[in-house]
Amino acid sequence: MEKKEQPQWQSRFGYIMVAAGAAIGLGNIWRFPYLAYRGGGGIFILIYIILAIIMGQPMVAMESAIGRYGRGNVAAAFGKVNKKYSFIGIIAIVCTVLIDIYYVVVSGWVVKYTGAYLSGADFGADTTKYFDDFISSPVEPVIYTAIVIVITAFFLFFGITNLVEKVTKVMMPALFVLLAICGIWAIFSTDGAVEGLKYYLFPDFSKLSVKVFADAATQILFSIGIGWGIFITLGASLPRENNIRKDAMWVALCDTTVALLAGFVIIPSAFGAGVDVASGPSLIFVVMTQIFGNLPGGRIIGVIFFFALIFAVFSTLFTIFEIPIKWVEERFRIKHKSATSIVSAVIFVGSVFVSLGFGILKDFKLPWLDANGLVTYNLYDWLDTATAYVLLPLGCILTCFYVVKAWGLDAYEKELTADGRDGKVSSFQKILAKIVIPVLMIIVILNCFGFIR
Repeated sequence: MEKKEQPQWQSRFGYIMVAAGAAIGLGNIWRFPYLAYRGGGGIFILIYIILAIIMGQPMVAMESAIGRYGRGNVAAAFGKVNKKYSFIGIIAIVCTVLIDIYYVVVSGWVVKYTGAYLSGADFGADTTKYFDDFISSPVEPVIYTAIVIVITAFFLFFGITNLVEKVTKVMMPALFVLLAICGIWAIFSTDGAVEGLKYYLFPDFSKLSVKVFADAATQILFSIGIGWGIFITLGASLPRENNIRKDAMWVALCDTTVALLAGFVIIPSAFGAGVDVASGPSLIFVVMTQIFGNLPGGRIIGVIFFFALIFAVFSTLFTIFEIPIKWVEERFRIKHKSATSIVSAVIFVGSVFVSLGFGILKDFKLPWLDANGLVTYNLYDWLDTATAYVLLPLGCILTCFYVVKAWGLDAYEKELTADGRDGKVSSFQKILAKIVIPVLMIIVILNCFGFIR
């Protein structure tokens, strides 16, 4: 059977915006500020920027080149050189589906809070109680999760290079503007915000540790979206004319900028309001709601903030749904809409259990082996740990192995540079793929299992 030709992007700008949108999501606006605060502010930021350069951009380039060369789903792309390497893509697909299952639940919370701000809802004096009452409900969070899945599937029915590209070209620039507005408003509207800005921007090297380093590396994986197969999926539709290395640079730059903007909004705001930023999963829902409640014009800025978060959520969901959808479509030779419906249904079923894990199934725990003994996590935390701290770094290690050993650096360079049109792969870049990135990923995995603290 003749291989189906992948659709091409309508413009380079459209591709970069979709690729950046796929990377930019909850990891940037929720997870990044929390880890940056816990990791000492400025020193975390410094490490993060360095890692974005030496790990983020090279991995985006590697995945994009594999995708453009393979011209298929993630598993098929890795199997282009030899089918036995398709398992690397299968790992990425499984990882992404597991992330999808809990990502849509948190996305549903974002939709809920956006609606609450628009409708003028009263969050009460105790914003934690409002949040806990909502997520522990057996019905309401499931409904919002279903809304998220239906919206995502609707857009994907039209194909990722069609309507999704047009929507994301508007959404991503709007996200930058909305976050900048939130940050400027917060800085000038709260006393003490300047101290938070200093903590955020100026490195304190006494806070440097292996744990901070490992957290920054993990955040790169989740924030930029490497190890998922995101850029392999997008790269399958990438024209030969595109300069992959420059595109990868722009994607990493856009993602890092949004993450830094999110920290610029949240950390100074929290300092000014006297609120503890280290609130974990409830950060943007409990802490930011409390902050906005104390800000002049807080209701308005709350609406703007959560609209920005909505943009980030859906720009990521479009692609992380498409990863398993493409595999189902090509593996079973069914229509795109049918594959989208099947994958969406599977994700919804899994998400119901994750959602109930915050309520009636909160006592259900899964075991996790740690260096200090056996620990247990609820379903949400178990999935987050297994994917972000194990499967994503494993995917990066295997991708580097594939490029260096299976495909070969010469063949990789030929695809990456379009037969030398876009330069050469330097010795430093080869060392990154051979040694540096795999070692960084091993540190992340060892940290996850408690061998490095």
